[in-house]
Amino acid sequence: MTFGVLMADGYHNPSMAPGDKPYRVYRGGRSKGNVPLKRKSVTSSGRGAAAAVKNGPRSHRFRVPRLGLGHGGWKRRVLIGFVLLFVLVCVWAVAGYLSLRSGAHAANARLGASAKQALTPTHGLMLSNTSNILVLGTDHANTAERQGIRHSDSIMIVHTDPSRHRIVYLSIPRDLRINVPTHGLDRINTAFQFGGAPLAIKTVAGYTGLPINHVIVVDFSQFRQLIDALGGVDINVPKPILSNPFGCPFTAARCATWQGYRFAKGLQHMNGQRALVYSRIRENKLDPSETDITRGARQQQVVQAVLSKITSPMTMIKLPWLGDDLLKPMATDLSAAQLMQLGWIKLRASSTLHCRLGGVSQPFGGALEIAPSEDNFSVIQMVEGTRPARAPDLRSSLYAPGCSKGTLLP
Repeated sequence: MTFGVLMADGYHNPSMAPGDKPYRVYRGGRSKGNVPLKRKSVTSSGRGAAAAVKNGPRSHRFRVPRLGLGHGGWKRRVLIGFVLLFVLVCVWAVAGYLSLRSGAHAANARLGASAKQALTPTHGLMLSNTSNILVLGTDHANTAERQGIRHSDSIMIVHTDPSRHRIVYLSIPRDLRINVPTHGLDRINTAFQFGGAPLAIKTVAGYTGLPINHVIVVDFSQFRQLIDALGGVDINVPKPILSNPFGCPFTAARCATWQGYRFAKGLQHMNGQRALVYSRIRENKLDPSETDITRGARQQQVVQAVLSKITSPMTMIKLPWLGDDLLKPMATDLSAAQLMQLGWIKLRASSTLHCRLGGVSQPFGGALEIAPSEDNFSVIQMVEGTRPARAPDLRSSLYAPGCSKGTLLP
């Protein structure tokens, strides 16, 4: 008797014949490869659930910005570099200006109020208006022959014309015989002896007809430290020089046979001591025809070289460290802002002219002085730019007035 097939659960299935299987076999098959399995949910129990609770959903996870070259990282780096550079330039500019302003305040106090009252004020910035700056060079050397002497050894007017990008240096011989207010006819350099910078301003302005807007009084005895701080100056020596033996730097035995200082012809880089010696040379043994005007011209070369170095871009970069020391040998009414404007005017100037007043050497009271030439007023017009520049006619006089693009040395 057949009772059917015994099922897995222990029960018989009476409808199934013996030998039959409890499932069907389909021959369709499937594609090759691993059987895809359903992934467990991250929020399932166990370790995955703990990780999900700790980290949270991926879409809300904080991502650190990449600083690589991809995805605009190089632009970010360039922007950061520009911002840092801008901040550095601002800090440098503020530090340089504060340092220069400190030196300018001290130089303004050394000038005195009476000299400022003698100046002709300008309306507006130096960058947009013509200006005349009187530069007076004094040399209080510790020598017996110069005790108590306060003459202005070098007299020069710096004329700036920003609208035409011009700078003109007008040299005035210190022995030029003109009218000194309240003192009559005398050498022009005695004005500083009689009344200091105020009388010198009035005397120069009265003779030239040029309004003096600013003044700089330079003490040559302090130039040595300034020039060394600037790293030296470049001066073009027009001809070889063998000076008279003054200020011998050697021992007494060697000084007995020492002939004097020597300067070769050409452009030379001088330190403070060398430049000071060059400005003090009164006699050139290699050229007896040199005059006192030649010495004044050498002094003005040094002054111009120092002023050019002070207003140079490289010195402006060093202002935070040098600004307070730049004006120690000077007394001036120029403020820190005006000095920076002067530097910009000089940087942009495309034309530089060197002019001088002159005349004929004549004896007055036992001393040789220079009687002014009528051509001096033509030179003033050349300075102002209303007349073409003309070189001095040295055939008529060694002290002939005129203008030139090069340094005027007879």
